[in-house]
Amino acid sequence: MKKIVLTTLAVAALMISGCSKKTPEIDMSQQTMTDAQRMAKVASQIQNQVQNVYFDFDKYSIKPEMKSVVNSNAALFNQTGAEFINVKVEGNCDEWGTDEYNYALGLKRAKAAKDALVAEGVNPNRISVVSYGESNPVCTDKTKSCDAQNRRDEFKVSF
Repeated sequence: MKKIVLTTLAVAALMISGCSKKTPEIDMSQQTMTDAQRMAKVASQIQNQVQNVYFDFDKYSIKPEMKSVVNSNAALFNQTGAEFINVKVEGNCDEWGTDEYNYALGLKRAKAAKDALVAEGVNPNRISVVSYGESNPVCTDKTKSCDAQNRRDEFKVSF
């Protein structure tokens, strides 16, 4: 009789504990990204790491100390998974010189950076150039250091 009571209690305990209504948990971290989301993430990461190239007054050749910046940018553009990234090189100038001269100088600076990137293995079909001349300054103080900041190439990535 004692065995029957213990067996009945054990079966009842199993039935009660086995019938819980627990909702299944879904791990949201396992969701997959779309291709567009993945490309946007890679482009954003590259844009955050890319650096400007600065030029001397009235010059458009890449300075020796800026070659490491170009090489670093090229490595970012050539990394695995970034083949779809397009690069726009924006040439900029300080305020000295005529508008026409500064647009031409900005374009020469952008082309110099493009040529340096191509020499480092970046596909030239992925690179476009544009000149903003003196119309896109980052500094408007009347100092030499401010002028130096405006003599630059900026790199914008897109996909």
